[in-house]
Amino acid sequence: MYGTWGENRDQEAAAKAAACADLRDRLTWHFVGQLQTNKVGRVVRYADVIHSVDRPRLVAALGAAARKAGRTPTCLVQVSLDDDPGRGGAAAADVPFLADQVAREEGLELGGVMAVAPQGADPLAAFQRLASLAVQVRTAHPRATMISAGMSGDLEAAIIAGATHVRVGTALLGGRPGFVR
Repeated sequence: MYGTWGENRDQEAAAKAAACADLRDRLTWHFVGQLQTNKVGRVVRYADVIHSVDRPRLVAALGAAARKAGRTPTCLVQVSLDDDPGRGGAAAADVPFLADQVAREEGLELGGVMAVAPQGADPLAAFQRLASLAVQVRTAHPRATMISAGMSGDLEAAIIAGATHVRVGTALLGGRPGFVR
């Protein structure tokens, strides 16, 4: 295994995965950005782990696309720690139901939970809430052990709270230009 690589934009991830196709058995690709249902067919072709599963409709679309592609991606339930719908994530009360749905969906594997710290709030407190939800999910689904939390600016708090995966692109590669939709 050469390593784990993550991207948050399908356009960039798909091109990079294609360029590294000859290394497929030595790379693990993580898709960490918000995912629209119209892009799941592309994403399941290269992503081994999808960090941003936050609604039932997305679970169904991912399952159908994974079965069609003959792949079984690991999915993390994205949790909203700030109730801002623009940032993605399921409400804490919906996480157990969504985790159950992912676990039942043929073609998908439930890996655990993911969250982004709320802007302007204490990241440690937020990640501790995520850790509590992870325990709930793991109680029902013992193999769902992944906790993806923390980015370059708050990775210490995420690790203290029990994160198993952190996203450190900015610390390694520097900032990137804004994304215009």
